[in-house]
Amino acid sequence: MRAAPTILHLDMDAFYASAEQAAKPSLRGKPVVVGGLGPRGVVATASYEARRFGVHSAMPMAQARRLAPNAAYLVPRFLLYRTVSDQVMELLGRLTPLVEPLSLDEAFVDLEAGGAADDTASALEIGGQLRTAIKAVTGLTGSVGLAGSKMLAKIASEQAKPDGLLLIEPGTERELLAPMPVRILPGVGPATADHLRRAGMTTVNDLAEAGEAELVRLLGKAHGGSLHRMAFGYDDRPVVAERDAKSVSVEDTFDADLHDRVRVRTEVERLAGRCVQRLRGAGRSGRTVVLKVRRYDFSTLTRSETLRGPTDDPTVVREAAARLLEAVDTTGGVRLLGVGVTGLADYTQEDLFAQAAGERAATGEAAEEDAVDVGAEPAGGAGEETPETSEQLAARRWPAGHDVRHDVYGHGWVQGSGVGRVTVRFEEPESAPGRVRTFRIDDAQLQPADPLPLVRNPVDYSSWPASLPKSLSGPVSSGGESRP
Repeated sequence: MRAAPTILHLDMDAFYASAEQAAKPSLRGKPVVVGGLGPRGVVATASYEARRFGVHSAMPMAQARRLAPNAAYLVPRFLLYRTVSDQVMELLGRLTPLVEPLSLDEAFVDLEAGGAADDTASALEIGGQLRTAIKAVTGLTGSVGLAGSKMLAKIASEQAKPDGLLLIEPGTERELLAPMPVRILPGVGPATADHLRRAGMTTVNDLAEAGEAELVRLLGKAHGGSLHRMAFGYDDRPVVAERDAKSVSVEDTFDADLHDRVRVRTEVERLAGRCVQRLRGAGRSGRTVVLKVRRYDFSTLTRSETLRGPTDDPTVVREAAARLLEAVDTTGGVRLLGVGVTGLADYTQEDLFAQAAGERAATGEAAEEDAVDVGAEPAGGAGEETPETSEQLAARRWPAGHDVRHDVYGHGWVQGSGVGRVTVRFEEPESAPGRVRTFRIDDAQLQPADPLPLVRNPVDYSSWPASLPKSLSGPVSSGGESRP
């Protein structure tokens, strides 16, 4: 625990949904839900307007549609979210070398390590400036928590939401935590909370008064002792700048179970290609390929193959994943497939492509026979999948919410598709709400496009924080929220 509140936790507000609202003027102030739109999809993020209807992350999309039938339902645009995340993390990196990203929209920052703050006043000042900088550069809002520990900084940012700043003064932790529910503490999930409830403990104060011995008896030595310390506000975990990824993986859940082995293999190879794209994007390679198969009865199988050295070669990863698939029984249908790479490294083994070719030759397979065109439809024959309908094909090419460009009307985004048509709203982040037009799904003048910047001409913060005028930081207060 620190004597000054110099650990900062930033959490962007409803990040995916807020980014979509910033990009689409017609959706501002309206309920927006981002996630998988198929029958088995789940909610990734819901805007605050949608949350008023009870929609929340990890909820089945079908349930969200029942709660908020008039909301806008959009497919995630991770290219946009990563771009905005990079802008935010670059700002955090200007404060200190100790930035610990937790996800695209969340991070811990050690202000003391970078000399950005060393007491309550300077921490409040830099917290306010950070919120202003993020708004100016990205057009989005984030909530900031400041405290003497990571646990309390995260609690503070959660209490400050949305678009606020809260500082917990060291020495006041016990009083602040006492009335809060036990779920507020890290490591207390639904099962642990229910176990504690049956023992008569529902608040953090109940945990503190129960004593360490009782918590150890209920939860075990490690968990019980840790929970007792957290109940008093003790948390000495440092901010760690490098959180090295242990694996890179992608997976898809299918709207209908896959039965045809050719289609299953096609999807595995497609996922392997996406996995390698992420691997290369992170500047990494890996030596163990992992296949995940969830069958029709929800049973999940994983198989892995370790190569002679790390690789980022898509051919090697695809062929390894295909070999793993051969050992898996998919009779009855497959609802989910995933491909991952573990054993990450920052270099590649030069002779792996030759290794893959040698393995094919050893098994008597010709390279051209082993290749599968990941963009092709499955071959016909016994057990053939039902061909995708025109609506499914349209949804795959024109995902709801994704960017398009028309030769005549310019930039827009997909509102929906079906019956051979795609509906587009033509607007840009800094324009007025745009008009809606409908086209054939094969219209030659309409093409997918990359996202536009949310802020066309962002303020230059290349010399921040030293030169940022204090008047830009906005009102801040200790122990309470700040609002613009």
